[in-house]
Amino acid sequence: MKTKIFFGLFIYCGVLMAQQVQYVNFKDYFENKTMRVDYFHSGTANEEHFSVDRILNDGYWSGSKNKLIDELKFGLYFYEVEDENTGQILYSRGFGSIFGEWQTIPEATKKWGTFHESVRFPWPLKPVILKMYKRNTANQFDLLWEEKIDPYSRAVNPAANNTGLNVYTILDNGSPSEKVDIVLLGDGYTENEMEKFRQDAHRLSNELFAVQPYKSNKTSFNVRAVETPSEISGVNRPHPQVFKRTPLSISYSSFDSERYALSYDNRTIRDVAATVPYDFMVILINEKTYGGGGIYHLYATVAVDNKFSDYIFVHEFGHHFAALADEYYTSSVSYEMGEITVEPWEANITALINPKELKWKHQVDKSTPLPTPWDKEKYDAFSYEIQAARKDLRAKKVPESEVEALFEREKRESTSILDNMEYSGKVGAFEGGGYMQFGLYRPFADCIMFTRNKQMFCPVCRDALSEVIQQYTK
Repeated sequence: MKTKIFFGLFIYCGVLMAQQVQYVNFKDYFENKTMRVDYFHSGTANEEHFSVDRILNDGYWSGSKNKLIDELKFGLYFYEVEDENTGQILYSRGFGSIFGEWQTIPEATKKWGTFHESVRFPWPLKPVILKMYKRNTANQFDLLWEEKIDPYSRAVNPAANNTGLNVYTILDNGSPSEKVDIVLLGDGYTENEMEKFRQDAHRLSNELFAVQPYKSNKTSFNVRAVETPSEISGVNRPHPQVFKRTPLSISYSSFDSERYALSYDNRTIRDVAATVPYDFMVILINEKTYGGGGIYHLYATVAVDNKFSDYIFVHEFGHHFAALADEYYTSSVSYEMGEITVEPWEANITALINPKELKWKHQVDKSTPLPTPWDKEKYDAFSYEIQAARKDLRAKKVPESEVEALFEREKRESTSILDNMEYSGKVGAFEGGGYMQFGLYRPFADCIMFTRNKQMFCPVCRDALSEVIQQYTK
């Protein structure tokens, strides 16, 4: 067994702390397939509970066999797989969840909610302990739940997943364990629209790899599509009272936001995705209405026929792939934002509590002041005008082309503002980000996480995305 040592984590009074952890030699602890633990995540705004649904074989292991310990520590939640006998950490990853987002909306203060979730890791050769943590208000991880898993127990199902669904390969650059593996699913496509699904999958994949850092790392990715034909075209859209039932149960109006499109049918989605090896998942929605969503290490969704679908795809995949924060703050959201007391963990926003220790200070020129001046009042006045007009158009249920025309106007005029300032194109700390008009700062005047203006990540976002690519490649 190799004995290389690196920096890791340990538990002290229920809090994840730092320690030295032994390097994990994959073959000593795992076999080449994936264990999936499905569980129910229940609670309110102030409490949460976990219970196992099922434990099963989720196909070949597609993650790295060398980088088993997550040193990035992105995400609201974090899980570890420990050897039962020695306590050695064998695998860990951060992630986000629908439950974690639901806890921040008013509904969670009034009633209980239950969501089906999954975590995936290499199939252990011996009994392990699965430990689940959540980030607290001090930005430390608290232990919430632990579960012993014996891979030879009758409660663990090792049978292979045989969905019989059609698979379409878009990009194949090598072994799944040495590449980033993306699976594209589709919802709201009929059998007669499968060719459209394949064309949409190709078009949006090409769009992703036209943007840095994906462009220069294209050979580090595999992309596969899995077909799930629907009896009807399109998906559920409750706001305009268009109700449908589709194989993956994608629906607009998640958290009562007309543009937020998610599915709560985690079990079905996971079973379909496991038709192929995957690390990340995107669900293509066969709709024109602007919408989508992205949750770290769960999935991203995108309405494929909107004029801005290319933007939606790349933006939402940024959330899913590297937990990038939204940098906008004038659009309405369902979340209730708390007081800012600590530095945010997301790579692309800061509270600027200590400018000398800015997380992206190595990218800031000495001549750039912190915070960084920009035409905020002018931009805010215009942006709030656009949001009011958007709300009015949605209330009138106008054709989608009218909303797209409004977005085109917003793109032209906001680009003119953001591209012609003293510190345009420079890394700094620009106030406004993470749904907060004041008190949070973004690293660049404009970025795909801020506006629809450009298909471009700022240097700070590109660095975060590159770190994730490195975590999944040889």
